[in-house]
Amino acid sequence: MPSDYFAERRQHMVETQLRQRGIQDERVLTAMRKVPRHEFVAAPYRDEAYDDNPLPIGESQTISQPYIVGLMLELLRLAPDHTVLEVGTGSGYQTALLAELAAHVDSIERQPALAATAEAALCRLGYANVNVHVGDGSVGLADRAPFDAIVVSAAAPEFPGTLFAQLKEGGRLVAPVGSSETQQLLLVTKEDGSPVIVESVPCRFVPLIGARGYSL
Repeated sequence: MPSDYFAERRQHMVETQLRQRGIQDERVLTAMRKVPRHEFVAAPYRDEAYDDNPLPIGESQTISQPYIVGLMLELLRLAPDHTVLEVGTGSGYQTALLAELAAHVDSIERQPALAATAEAALCRLGYANVNVHVGDGSVGLADRAPFDAIVVSAAAPEFPGTLFAQLKEGGRLVAPVGSSETQQLLLVTKEDGSPVIVESVPCRFVPLIGARGYSL
């Protein structure tokens, strides 16, 4: 497909799936208009890359629907000087968006094959402010903490206290929390060292596997 075809699809995605559904952060909208989602999905799904639904990326994982990605990014309220921890690199698409919005991104993925594919795509597109780590995302990256923001792209069974501890004061964490079937998207802000929790929308993510998540 010609590049202008995908650019038109991205523009349509931003206007119809994001702006019309209430996403208002112009930095988020600009990033999602810029980052080529089709570069992060397998060739058979490229023509579906800008549809508002998740797509398989291998290893029983998915790339989240654009609206949910946009909502999570908007909730984070990222600034250009922020450092971010992403739990669940997956395809690397959200990682690229975070890299557009923040100064540095540490992203952790438990599946080596996904981490390698995502890292290759990020390098190919020129994102130099990202480090992809292979490991247990449920325990975070304590040696790189504290972070201004943390985003979790898999469903935690309970409030992610270990990750919350790696937030800076005033930092924001966005994570789906609930059963392996249905969750609530939570925004957690650290105020005077304590969590202030606001529920956003119902959602459904793959389970967060690890020491502080679900068991295999």
